[in-house]
Amino acid sequence: QVQLVESGGGLVQAGGSLRLSCAASGRTFSNYAMGWFRQSPGKERDFVGSINWSATNTYYADSVKGRFTISRDNAKNTVYLQMNTLKPEDTAVYYCAASIHLYVTDPRRYDYWGQGTQVTVSS
Repeated sequence: QVQLVESGGGLVQAGGSLRLSCAASGRTFSNYAMGWFRQSPGKERDFVGSINWSATNTYYADSVKGRFTISRDNAKNTVYLQMNTLKPEDTAVYYCAASIHLYVTDPRRYDYWGQGTQVTVSS
C-alpha cells in the first residue's frame, strides 16, 4: 500500500502560481511513477502530467505544457506540481497518483490515489 496526501491548494488570481505537494508513505516511493490529475464538477478526471521513478523524464498534457512542472524528491517521498500562469480553466480538484507503469495517462492504470486538493483560479 502507498498512502498519498496532497497539499498546497487554494485560491489564486489568474496569472498567479501555486505549488502542490504530494507526500507518500508506505511502500517504497521510488518504485513508482507519479502522476497528477485534475477533475472539475461533472467532468472526467483528466491527466495533467507524470514523472518517472528517477525524475529523469516528465510528460504533460498539452493544456498545461510550458506552464506546469512536475518534480520529485525521493529522499522526502514527495512529488510536486508547480503551476504557473494559472488560468480560470485550471480550476479543479487536483489528485496525485502512483503507478508501476510509465507514461500512462489513463487514470485506471494508477494504483494509489490521494484525497485531492482544491485549486480555484479567479478571473
